[in-house]
Amino acid sequence: MKIRVNGEGVQLKQPIQTVEELLHHLNLEKKSLIIEHNHIILKKDQHRESQVSDGDQFEIVHFVGGG
Repeated sequence: MKIRVNGEGVQLKQPIQTVEELLHHLNLEKKSLIIEHNHIILKKDQHRESQVSDGDQFEIVHFVGGG
């Protein structure tokens, strides 16, 4: 399966069914994130039910604290 994450092509070698699984695969599941899936911003409770398909596009932004 091939998807785009933040403008870059990503080839997934293992099957990924949901956005929640994708975040786990990318080691991002514990971060505060905003995810845009095919130009639609997802709420956190939608990550478990939103399906990932070949050719999907994601923009993932996470917050960094500092001072």
